[in-house]
Amino acid sequence: MERSHQRRLTARFARHLRGKKIVCLDIPDDFDFMDAELVALIEARVTPHLKRGAAKGERT
Repeated sequence: MERSHQRRLTARFARHLRGKKIVCLDIPDDFDFMDAELVALIEARVTPHLKRGAAKGERT
């Protein structure tokens, strides 16, 4: 998701997202489906957020 996607989600679903955290990974939407570089980038950017949530006792 890019920042523009995050803004659109927030604008359209603000009521439903109240109290929720949206994590923007700042990954441009210019990769082919399941591109190896894209998968590696997602794993690298998502992993710290998953570990942080698990440390706080949040569901992942």
